[in-house]
Amino acid sequence: MKFLITIGVLILFGVAITPVLQRYLPAAWNPFLPLNVTDAPSFITRYKLKRLSGDPAACIAVLQRAQKAGAIRFTEAGSVDGNCPLSSPVRVVSFGEVRLSTSFLASCPLALSSAMYVTQVVKPLAASEMGSPLARIDHVGSYACRNIYHRAQGRLSEHATADALDVTAFQLNNGRRISVAGAWAATNAASPWLKQIFQQSCRYYGNALGPDYNAAHAGHFHLGMQGFGICR
Repeated sequence: MKFLITIGVLILFGVAITPVLQRYLPAAWNPFLPLNVTDAPSFITRYKLKRLSGDPAACIAVLQRAQKAGAIRFTEAGSVDGNCPLSSPVRVVSFGEVRLSTSFLASCPLALSSAMYVTQVVKPLAASEMGSPLARIDHVGSYACRNIYHRAQGRLSEHATADALDVTAFQLNNGRRISVAGAWAATNAASPWLKQIFQQSCRYYGNALGPDYNAAHAGHFHLGMQGFGICR
């Protein structure tokens, strides 16, 4: 009986405090608000993103709001059949004014996480640390129906579900191109900048693998959705 009373009190307390939480909690810590591309990363933000992975319509709605805000340009792509099917993928054209070396096919959560990462980390740190706005991001793709490391046997790569993007370089408005392969171990300002934005990526993706992980990632950042903030 005491247990039931305790549960009842907790439920009543939750009902009573919910309006207060909805009103005063910051967006990034408010589980009752829809995810926004400007929300700072938190475990609540990560929870919302994971929840959207099971609700394509809600995820697309968040992306549409981000597009209206100028954080991303995308189109809805048709479903993909075959050995590596995709349901409700999108094609990312740009991150607002930041161009891409080519558009890429992505799961909606990957597109959203990438828009948040570019908006909140790469763009501001390019301007403040490198002295020039970010102009373009170069990559070598997202969707590829293959196993991890292109092995004949083994588990499917995140790329097989369009849940990972491999970024190779960043180009600034002043024409400077900062490649992962060429600048990671450099002795100029580009190296600490690359390492800073790589470390920050762990807060937006499930996993981030870079040049220090292994030789296969020496020339790019692998930014994927699986996991919970793994950064190597």
